[in-house]
Amino acid sequence: MKITDLRCAVIGKHPIVRIVTDEGLYGLGEVEFTKAYLKPWVLHFREALVGEDPTDVERVMLKIRQRGSFKPYGAAVSAIEHALWDIAGKAAGVPAYKLLGGKVRDKVRVYNGSVRQIRTGDRPEDYAADVKWMMEQPQNFFMIKQGISFHSNMKDTIEGFHYGVMQKKAGYHGAMDQGVISERGFNHMLDCVAAMKEVLGDKVSLALDCGPGWMLPDAIRFARAVEKYNLMWLEDMLTGDYVPWVNPQAYRELTTSTSTPIHTGEQLYLRHNFKELIETQAVRVIGPDPADVGGIAELKWIAEHAYMHSILMAPHGVANGVLGLGALINVCATLPANYIAFEYPTASDPWWEDLIIGLPAQIVKDSMVDLLEAPGLGLDIDAEGARKYLREEDAGFFD
Repeated sequence: MKITDLRCAVIGKHPIVRIVTDEGLYGLGEVEFTKAYLKPWVLHFREALVGEDPTDVERVMLKIRQRGSFKPYGAAVSAIEHALWDIAGKAAGVPAYKLLGGKVRDKVRVYNGSVRQIRTGDRPEDYAADVKWMMEQPQNFFMIKQGISFHSNMKDTIEGFHYGVMQKKAGYHGAMDQGVISERGFNHMLDCVAAMKEVLGDKVSLALDCGPGWMLPDAIRFARAVEKYNLMWLEDMLTGDYVPWVNPQAYRELTTSTSTPIHTGEQLYLRHNFKELIETQAVRVIGPDPADVGGIAELKWIAEHAYMHSILMAPHGVANGVLGLGALINVCATLPANYIAFEYPTASDPWWEDLIIGLPAQIVKDSMVDLLEAPGLGLDIDAEGARKYLREEDAGFFD
């Protein structure tokens, strides 16, 4: 079997990768809906792929893996890798998880991810109302993650929140506010945490997406201040999102200063950039995104290495879309006992679920997702239904 073409179309908001072969099989991958601009970067790899056997996934990846980088530029490589596993599974007639070593669980645990609404504000009562709404959703999530501090609007809406430079375009996706947090800002965050935990009690766990942008002394003080709430984790306090570097030494100092678990990793590319974080016990939880880290095999390698160092695994994936959901389900079915849950992604537009073939009527039940048993990543796109969403330049995407 040989690859004859690599195609990419932005359908709705998502760049969708389609790898075509000379035997009629094809594979699909999906890039986060925040990255429509990466279509040319995906197509940049066409010359490297055409003529290769897509079922030799690692051999193909050796040609392109070094050409990715930290979020967002690992996304093109990652989506191509997903599409290769999709073809490999279809060629073998088995779900992709069988090719990754086989499942160790029959259902995969998830947390709320993109199941959320726009909060009414940034006051403690707004946060309390928001988590109450999440608790009442039919998915019955065991855990809710909520954004605070630099990963929320409070950096703009709470007067005097911090002493750093205020971004003039703070709404730009990937912009990084950073600075020492004021006493007023610090106390406001604590009030919001207390309000959420009063609603959630010990029935539903709470994790906080915090940044990046914190200075280390503030991060230590806050992590200690919330110890009594038994949070699942504090995420991306020092680095994260689109930060193109790792800071294991600072994270280790934070981690060893508190009993509150510290989490990072969604923007990192490749196993190599997790090595020091894991081997120096710099964090308690890592969260690579299979659509950014280099793919699902890369994520599995990282999870196994973390397991040997007693570090927990909670993969990122909030904007990965429904095809991205298929990739997450397959890889997380194979992960070792350090796996907690992955961040559940939904479609970027409501019509997506009508286009996806292979989805159950109710995807999440009691915070668990059934495995997809169709060959490959388990999901497909209804080509005829999707054509109306194609741009003219992508008219031949499904041919």
